[in-house]
Amino acid sequence: MRTDAGVRGVRSGAARPRAMVLDEVWRELAGVGPLSGPQGGPLSRTVKLVLDPLVIRPVLHPQCAGPLVAADGAALLAALIHAAADVLRATADWFTLLKQVRRALRITEGNPQDLYFQLCFELAATSGPPDPTTGRRTAEEALRETHGSAQGRTTGALKEYITDPAHTAELTAALERAWAGRLHSNGNTNGHGNGSRAPGEPEAPGEPESPREQAALVRDVLDGCAAPSAGRSRTVHAPGGGRTADAGRSGAEALVRLVARHAGTAAGRALWTAAPAPGLPAGAEELGLTKHPVPVGPRLGGSAATAATGQGPGQGLGPPFDRTVHERVFSVLQTSNDRAGLAPVPELVHREIARSCAPWALSDESLRVAATVGVQLALGLRPLGGGDESGASTTRSEGGGGSGSGSPETDAHRVINSRWRREAYVLRARRLAVGLGEPGGHGERPGGSGESAVRAARTAQATVPEPLARIAEDLRTPWRAYLRRLWVRLHGRDVREAPIPGVEELWDVLDGVARSVILDHRTRVRRALSDPAVPLAAPVGHPAREGTGREGTGRERTSRERTGR
Repeated sequence: MRTDAGVRGVRSGAARPRAMVLDEVWRELAGVGPLSGPQGGPLSRTVKLVLDPLVIRPVLHPQCAGPLVAADGAALLAALIHAAADVLRATADWFTLLKQVRRALRITEGNPQDLYFQLCFELAATSGPPDPTTGRRTAEEALRETHGSAQGRTTGALKEYITDPAHTAELTAALERAWAGRLHSNGNTNGHGNGSRAPGEPEAPGEPESPREQAALVRDVLDGCAAPSAGRSRTVHAPGGGRTADAGRSGAEALVRLVARHAGTAAGRALWTAAPAPGLPAGAEELGLTKHPVPVGPRLGGSAATAATGQGPGQGLGPPFDRTVHERVFSVLQTSNDRAGLAPVPELVHREIARSCAPWALSDESLRVAATVGVQLALGLRPLGGGDESGASTTRSEGGGGSGSGSPETDAHRVINSRWRREAYVLRARRLAVGLGEPGGHGERPGGSGESAVRAARTAQATVPEPLARIAEDLRTPWRAYLRRLWVRLHGRDVREAPIPGVEELWDVLDGVARSVILDHRTRVRRALSDPAVPLAAPVGHPAREGTGREGTGRERTSRERTGR
């Protein structure tokens, strides 16, 4: 039942940050320590896995959704949480018990919060707190059922298979053969993991007639997939010229044409050479896909990095093209919600060997085209603004496509850039970064001389406190974080044999990756601003001082930035 304390933090009539309201209401609950962080607020997984989907349900209560909530939304949010207080306390008790039983059973697979939070809420809602006599047995049964559903598809089984001397020599030889023959095959494994074509599948007919035509098709795809989000349905010249078509229909036709002509395969193969692809403005190293001048053959491996770096899932690993076969399969197993739907571990490994030596390290052609389109989108992202806002920028090479290579800004660029530039942390990073490099602080695009980027990095290190300088520099080169995460998404779809059939699905992926990167940056800025060791005011005499007249000064500005207002 809701208590008087439940309204203590929601009296203000002005809209307030939702996270702040959640934190205040959560601290008023007793007995939820296992679901709370060190400072007493709810864990991020508690919000993501329990509060939002099972208690608050923002879809049913839209006034409780969004980054800011009004007074009525805050009051309803508090009421919903206090109404579920008993179930939340029982959830915390079940989670404590499941962790104890997990240790007794010597289970080490997976993250307990990811695996058990919703299970504990279900047990709490149906059975109440753990029974002193039967609770332990119930917990053991639940754990065996949860971990038994993997049917042997575990990270432990993966390591055992790859490092077994009986398999290592065979797998290494298969990896060497696949890499040596990568230029003589279309790279499509078709789910068989052998790189051969499926019966009746035609040979790859190659890329479109010219790089200029491919660039035009990519622009049509980016215009078409984002046209509804841009709020317009304009007419454009359809591929082939002579007639006009709705942007969405033209984008769909362009996507079909790119896939049919294996444009993604051609672009992916070109990344294996030192020279950029004719249709891409940068090479694999410049795009952040590898640390080498050109991609090198993948290794088999036998371990995987799991330490988080504060930059999102998978960021503890190396660049996509430099990851071992073990790391790639390990990531799939770690992030899978239904391992029973995956192939057995030996088959996963053999498929990954073929996939890792294919163009873009992907098997499906629609996903390779998505990666090619994603590069053009990523190179046109400018969260800090600046430059020619109409979309023109320095041309990397003749015929290059996308906003990042001298072509007009597409609807996809406008939608994502406008959303990114509205972020409060971007406005602050812009004040820190302006004057550190090119006008507008947008940094140097791949293919430039690099002198201004180096100079900007040195200036940032000298004048802007860490970690804000690192974040500002990331916003100057946003394509690296974007493409890294895009590859992870496409790789996951490839493993699950989930191609991208149309522009709507393509936009869901491209836009979802952008939102994910924006949220990652927002989290990093929030952590930095909550650190008392990080000064919040820009250095005295710093050239990035525009806009401060409207934002207040001193203690007032510091208070607003810490609270997110």
